Amino acid sequence: MNWQGLRIALVGPLPPPAGGMANQTRQLAELLRGEGAEVEVVQVNAPYRPAWVAGLRGLRALFRLLPYVAALWRACGRAQLVHVMANSGWSWHLFAAPAVWIGALRGVPVVVNYRGGDAGSFLARAAARVRPTMRRAAALVLPSGFLLEVFARHGMAGRIVPNIVNLARFHPDPERAAGGQAPHLVVTRNLEPIYGIDTVLQAFARVRARYPGARLSVAGSGPQEAALRALADRLGIAAAVCFTGRLDPDGIAALYRDADLMLNASIVDNMPNAVLEALASGVPVVSTRVGGVPYMVEHGRTALLVPAGEDKALADAALRVLDDPALRDRLVGAGLEEVARYRWEAVRGELAAAYRDALHPVG
Repeated sequence: MNWQGLRIALVGPLPPPAGGMANQTRQLAELLRGEGAEVEVVQVNAPYRPAWVAGLRGLRALFRLLPYVAALWRACGRAQLVHVMANSGWSWHLFAAPAVWIGALRGVPVVVNYRGGDAGSFLARAAARVRPTMRRAAALVLPSGFLLEVFARHGMAGRIVPNIVNLARFHPDPERAAGGQAPHLVVTRNLEPIYGIDTVLQAFARVRARYPGARLSVAGSGPQEAALRALADRLGIAAAVCFTGRLDPDGIAALYRDADLMLNASIVDNMPNAVLEALASGVPVVSTRVGGVPYMVEHGRTALLVPAGEDKALADAALRVLDDPALRDRLVGAGLEEVARYRWEAVRGELAAAYRDALHPVG
């Protein structure tokens, strides 16, 4: 496909905050521009104007929605293709669906790139409202086989285009030795209930019983921060836990290069970039077996998987890795091999095929 001069309206969030979808939107824009495409980002989380509107809980959505729709209308008039980074719930109804309908009204093909980990519960409630919108989209692109199956159950066919990991940024530190008796564990998810950070803290307390020098970095922000700090204090591990706040991509990459193990205790998930970035950084991963995670990693080969909400299982798996250098090396090696599938050079062709089919539909 000839990317040169292709005019793309990319609809999605941008940092700040530097969350998974925002980072993917920014990264995709940079990569497409690097291929020669002309990319106009239509930001769904633009700052409120005026700023004091942010304090008007009930009205602030309207102040963001109206400028968004206006910007979307103008961008669709200039674009040859619209690429929508879509999520569940109100995000779908307020931002993704309008992008599809406005694209259809302006005669521009729309590629819906759905990325929400809670697609199952969302579509169980809203599939009847989502299907009419999807019939007007040129393509449904999904990052995992998990989401492909979820949408298929509701009569919506898609195709897989995996997430992209920047291997120039996320890579192992060849000079760093494993942590020995003072291992460094990390969790890099938002401080929200669905990410199970409380389970991570409880598991880490168990790990500390075996490795008193162990430390944990919690990289993220969110509404649970105060409660999680209080839990760390009650568990007697507060001095060994560092709440770093939200880090930018370079900060996350540096954190991984100093880590011995990544814990992911989410109870709902799709294809978490946090897991891919850890694998790319040469960090072994212990994760819950939820959503799309088992489609990304294989238990015992590229990661260890445990049931959600079970801190003992999470701790036991973490200790297996920390206690067994040979197991750690096997996981790291297989993880680095697997994550090569997610580099831009590997994903570019699949995205190009999706764009080509959207621009030149058959039949």
